[in-house]
Amino acid sequence: MAFGLTIENEQILEGNMRIVYGTWDADSVTGGEIVTGLGRVDICVLGHTGSATEAAVAVCNETFPLASGSVTIVATSGDKGTFIAIGQ
Repeated sequence: MAFGLTIENEQILEGNMRIVYGTWDADSVTGGEIVTGLGRVDICVLGHTGSATEAAVAVCNETFPLASGSVTIVATSGDKGTFIAIGQ
């Protein structure tokens, strides 16, 4: 399989700041790209979903602020979770 991503919603916070949130799925892979649609990502927060205990916490493999809208994450194969990204 592959890394899956679903953007659930996008909203304007204030001025030109936006928030994008959704879900990700590392099905048979150990990470992927969260393509937020933002031009710059100031912060990205990951969460774990499901009832199983994580072998290792999923992390954003980036230095913020990020000058693009794609955030690389590293996760354990089979993990699923949520994300929130804020930026412009």
